[in-house]
Amino acid sequence: MADTAMSGAGTTGGDDPLQRAIWRLRSRGCWTDAAALLTPHLHDAGAAVQRTALLVERCLFTGQGWAEAEDALRVAEAVSQDDDDRGAAACERGHLAYAATVLGVRDRADEARSALGRAAALLSPGSRTRPLLDFRRGLVAEHLADAPQSALPAYRRAHAGALAHGDTLLLSFTWRHLAALSLRDGEVAEARKGFAESLRIREDLGFLVGTAPALAALAEAEPEPEAARLRAEARRLFHLLGGIPTWLADQLPSLLPILRCRRNTLGRSRGGSGPQRWV
Repeated sequence: MADTAMSGAGTTGGDDPLQRAIWRLRSRGCWTDAAALLTPHLHDAGAAVQRTALLVERCLFTGQGWAEAEDALRVAEAVSQDDDDRGAAACERGHLAYAATVLGVRDRADEARSALGRAAALLSPGSRTRPLLDFRRGLVAEHLADAPQSALPAYRRAHAGALAHGDTLLLSFTWRHLAALSLRDGEVAEARKGFAESLRIREDLGFLVGTAPALAALAEAEPEPEAARLRAEARRLFHLLGGIPTWLADQLPSLLPILRCRRNTLGRSRGGSGPQRWV
């Protein structure tokens, strides 16, 4: 979370000055500023989808900005020119509906499934959006349908696709969610490996806003005192970023007072009392 993951577009940016600037802002949780850099380019479907993805990611991390994300999505849908464009926009619609549901804002589970199904029908087999779509279908299966065994093949397809397309950031998400399923099945060593790889990638990329959740996840698979050290580092980063992602406080209870004001604006999150690994 492009992601809980969004598209790989904007990851580090390569030689493109615009994409490098977007990545610097996004990686520090400045989604609104990053999205603003794309405003002059909204005639282009790729830019419109990327702007939508940034604003949906903000919703997932902060629980705020739903109207702006919806507006951006409508623009992306309007400027789509072909099936791949329409499929990418549908993938973002599914992710926005997923985020609203999993954060307890409004139950849009049916919309999430429908939109992701439509994306699957529209996207070409070789589309770079395919791995992201597979990942998001895994999220819906795991967190909305409570069907981890259905999520597993989706995450594996996403992982293989991310490797094939060189989408390193998406790999950090697939490693993390595959590890979570391993931990759920009692495969602690396998879980530790996956969580550690996810954390390594995020640190290497400088994905600061996603590093605290990765630290907290790895702590679940580590013995003490290493687990305590990882949670302390997660708390430090959480404070540094002003309390985002907001839902991380449920994994680090000592952070709850920081979010009391913010979380008054959110509904009750789905997913029970277990650890939350939405991004």
